[in-house]
Amino acid sequence: MVSKAKNPKELCPRCAQGKLVTDNESGEMFCSKCGFVMSEKLQESGPEWRSFTQDEHGDRARAGAPTSLTMHDMGLATIINPINKDATGKPLSASMKSTIERLRTWDNRSQVHEPVDRNFRQAFSELNRLKDKLAISDAVIEKAAYIYRKALDKGLVRGRSISALMASALYAACRDTETPRNLKDVEQAANIKRKDIARCYRLLIKELDLKMPVTDSIQCVARIASRIGIAEKTKRYAVNVLKQAQENEVSAGKDPMGLAAAALYLSCVKNGEDKTQRDIAEAANVTEVTIRNRYKGLRDSLDL
Repeated sequence: MVSKAKNPKELCPRCAQGKLVTDNESGEMFCSKCGFVMSEKLQESGPEWRSFTQDEHGDRARAGAPTSLTMHDMGLATIINPINKDATGKPLSASMKSTIERLRTWDNRSQVHEPVDRNFRQAFSELNRLKDKLAISDAVIEKAAYIYRKALDKGLVRGRSISALMASALYAACRDTETPRNLKDVEQAANIKRKDIARCYRLLIKELDLKMPVTDSIQCVARIASRIGIAEKTKRYAVNVLKQAQENEVSAGKDPMGLAAAALYLSCVKNGEDKTQRDIAEAANVTEVTIRNRYKGLRDSLDL
């Protein structure tokens, strides 16, 4: 298999015209124009072993899972092998066996019964549940775990609900990464009152000094459109409407999800797509009154 160099700056040092080509079979790197061979050996970056099934890969891999903030121990737990043998495969002596057994017992106790670990286990199991319900990426989940760890270090968890604080940390991570999930979505997924999540969210913003960007209503368009099957042409028209609204400063102080829903409804009316206000309101998780009010504002201000 022959592959060309992706970087355009990697030109042949001899003729300065041809791109360098790598032959993965022979390991040679040569010029595509004059044929000048730069190197005859290519270092293999993959493992030296092969695996054909998932079980084989797990058995032969010598590196563990990557570290993650969403695990209570960050994936750095110590596991003492239950097989009482040394590195050469010989059985341990009676005294060494009792020592290892005692170490194994204390290792298990220290991992499970620490109060901080118990807190993290409960919080991150709740976070994984919310991840599946809201269909959120791993980067957002890592950010939410980081915010929760900061809150625990500051002592904000004491006297408050772990579930509510975890839900508010997830909402803060969504806002920070500009992931289109509003407070109502988190409330329904976590089954916690919106008031409690909002209170914890304000506490996190204040105590951790978080700077949150303003939610962009354009990012909410694709989410609403995909739920009710709106055509691409209509979706693009709605995005243009929102861009004009932002330029004219019509969108200032308005709910991003409601504004996106109104722009989509306006686009459906203009392009003759048969979607009612109720359909869009249910997909956007807003009321029909909100869509009507934002629709009138967009139509009057933009002269559409």
